[in-house]
Amino acid sequence: MKNLAGLMKQASQMQAKMEEMQGRLEQLEVQGVAGAGMVSVTLTGKGVLKAITVDPKLADPDEMEMLQDLIVAAHADARRHLDERTAAEMQNVTGGLNLPPGLKLPF
Repeated sequence: MKNLAGLMKQASQMQAKMEEMQGRLEQLEVQGVAGAGMVSVTLTGKGVLKAITVDPKLADPDEMEMLQDLIVAAHADARRHLDERTAAEMQNVTGGLNLPPGLKLPF
Protein backbone atom coordinates (compact mmCIF):
# COMPACT_ATOMS: atom_id res chain seq x y z
CA MET A 1 0.00 0.00 0.00
CA LYS A 2 2.93 2.31 0.61
CA ASN A 3 3.82 2.23 -3.11
CA LEU A 4 0.25 3.14 -4.07
CA ALA A 5 0.34 6.17 -1.76
CA GLY A 6 3.64 7.25 -3.31
CA LEU A 7 2.25 6.79 -6.79
CA MET A 8 -0.82 8.88 -5.95
CA LYS A 9 1.43 11.60 -4.53
CA GLN A 10 3.50 11.64 -7.73
CA ALA A 11 0.33 11.77 -9.82
CA SER A 12 -0.92 14.72 -7.77
CA GLN A 13 2.38 16.53 -8.22
CA MET A 14 2.28 15.87 -11.97
CA GLN A 15 -1.26 17.26 -12.16
CA ALA A 16 -0.11 20.45 -10.39
CA LYS A 17 2.78 20.78 -12.84
CA MET A 18 0.43 20.25 -15.79
CA GLU A 19 -1.92 22.96 -14.51
CA GLU A 20 1.06 25.30 -14.13
CA MET A 21 2.14 24.48 -17.70
CA GLN A 22 -1.38 25.19 -18.99
CA GLY A 23 -1.24 28.58 -17.28
CA ARG A 24 2.07 29.35 -19.01
CA LEU A 25 0.65 28.25 -22.35
CA GLU A 26 -2.32 30.59 -21.92
CA GLN A 27 0.15 33.49 -21.71
CA LEU A 28 2.16 32.24 -24.69
CA GLU A 29 1.98 33.88 -28.11
CA VAL A 30 3.54 32.40 -31.25
CA GLN A 31 3.97 33.90 -34.69
CA GLY A 32 3.78 32.22 -38.07
CA VAL A 33 4.92 33.75 -41.33
CA ALA A 34 4.42 33.09 -45.04
CA GLY A 35 5.43 34.68 -48.31
CA ALA A 36 8.91 35.64 -47.12
CA GLY A 37 7.42 37.58 -44.21
CA MET A 38 4.77 39.39 -46.24
CA VAL A 39 2.02 37.81 -44.11
CA SER A 40 2.26 37.00 -40.43
CA VAL A 41 -0.23 35.75 -37.88
CA THR A 42 -0.09 35.61 -34.09
CA LEU A 43 -1.78 32.84 -32.10
CA THR A 44 -2.37 32.57 -28.38
CA GLY A 45 -1.27 29.47 -26.52
CA LYS A 46 -4.76 28.08 -27.00
CA GLY A 47 -4.56 28.46 -30.77
CA VAL A 48 -6.77 31.55 -31.02
CA LEU A 49 -5.85 33.82 -33.93
CA LYS A 50 -4.95 37.12 -32.28
CA ALA A 51 -3.43 39.23 -35.06
CA ILE A 52 -2.74 39.28 -38.78
CA THR A 53 -0.17 41.51 -40.48
CA VAL A 54 -0.21 41.87 -44.27
CA ASP A 55 2.34 43.74 -46.35
CA PRO A 56 0.46 46.55 -48.15
CA LYS A 57 1.91 45.38 -51.48
CA LEU A 58 -0.41 42.38 -51.30
CA ALA A 59 -3.60 44.46 -51.20
CA ASP A 60 -3.90 44.40 -55.00
CA PRO A 61 -7.38 43.06 -55.81
CA ASP A 62 -5.86 40.84 -58.49
CA GLU A 63 -3.73 39.16 -55.82
CA MET A 64 -6.47 38.40 -53.28
CA GLU A 65 -6.39 34.64 -53.85
CA MET A 66 -2.65 34.59 -53.18
CA LEU A 67 -3.17 36.76 -50.09
CA GLN A 68 -5.78 34.37 -48.73
CA ASP A 69 -3.51 31.38 -49.35
CA LEU A 70 -0.62 33.12 -47.57
CA ILE A 71 -2.79 33.88 -44.55
CA VAL A 72 -3.78 30.22 -44.32
CA ALA A 73 -0.10 29.21 -44.66
CA ALA A 74 1.00 31.66 -41.98
CA HIS A 75 -1.69 30.38 -39.63
CA ALA A 76 -0.55 26.80 -40.23
CA ASP A 77 3.05 27.86 -39.51
CA ALA A 78 2.04 29.52 -36.25
CA ARG A 79 -0.02 26.50 -35.24
CA ARG A 80 2.98 24.23 -35.90
CA HIS A 81 5.14 26.45 -33.65
CA LEU A 82 2.46 26.30 -30.97
CA ASP A 83 2.21 22.51 -31.17
CA GLU A 84 6.00 22.20 -30.87
CA ARG A 85 6.09 24.47 -27.80
CA THR A 86 3.16 22.63 -26.22
CA ALA A 87 4.83 19.25 -26.80
CA ALA A 88 8.09 20.52 -25.30
CA GLU A 89 6.28 21.82 -22.22
CA MET A 90 4.45 18.51 -21.84
CA GLN A 91 7.75 16.61 -22.04
CA ASN A 92 9.16 18.79 -19.25
CA VAL A 93 6.15 18.20 -17.03
CA THR A 94 5.78 14.46 -17.58
CA GLY A 95 9.48 13.65 -17.69
CA GLY A 96 9.07 12.08 -21.13
CA LEU A 97 6.03 9.98 -20.20
CA ASN A 98 3.63 10.09 -23.16
CA LEU A 99 0.15 10.78 -21.79
CA PRO A 100 -3.00 11.07 -23.88
CA PRO A 101 -4.19 14.66 -24.49
CA GLY A 102 -6.65 15.87 -21.86
CA LEU A 103 -5.68 13.22 -19.32
CA LYS A 104 -6.36 14.50 -15.80
CA LEU A 105 -4.22 13.26 -12.95
CA PRO A 106 -4.71 11.70 -10.45
CA PHE A 107 -6.90 9.13 -12.12
